[in-house]
Amino acid sequence: MIALKSFVEEFQSELAGTFIAFAVFLFLRFLLVKTIRRIGRKSDINQVRTVLVGRYLTFALITLILIALLFIWKVDFKELGLILSSFFAVLGVALFASWSILSNITAGIILFFYFPFKIGDRIRILDKDFPEEAIIIDIQAFNINLKKDDGELLTYPNNLLLQKGVVLIQKQVATGEDLEQHF
Repeated sequence: MIALKSFVEEFQSELAGTFIAFAVFLFLRFLLVKTIRRIGRKSDINQVRTVLVGRYLTFALITLILIALLFIWKVDFKELGLILSSFFAVLGVALFASWSILSNITAGIILFFYFPFKIGDRIRILDKDFPEEAIIIDIQAFNINLKKDDGELLTYPNNLLLQKGVVLIQKQVATGEDLEQHF
């Protein structure tokens, strides 16, 4: 009990900063999730995509709060130099190896906020090598699933979808029942 009391007295400002950081985190997360849900409802976006984008942005917010906590607790980075350099070396290799995955996730978040097409719309992807015309079945974090007229299922990466022109041919050609039978 005495050790706890001395710990609280010694680190009073750090504990107060930690409490404030967590309060700010909870407030910002509440606003972020509420805003994403509002955008999802207003834009008639699939609820699964809304939840997924909320998770991605919550993860980014957690990372920022952890960095803030390192500064609040005055972590001596000189002592952590070897650990951090090893960690960032491994992270750099991992990020370099999976840049495609990260670009697809980022494109998925951009498509959530901007993509003007919905599930059930017929689109044409303007790719000179592989032009495709299909109905949007599902929009996921990494890719978009399309169904061509001959029944072929096409999975198109989100990052390529942002790089190519996309033309809306017809809105909502497929009903919810039509889309469910493809899964």
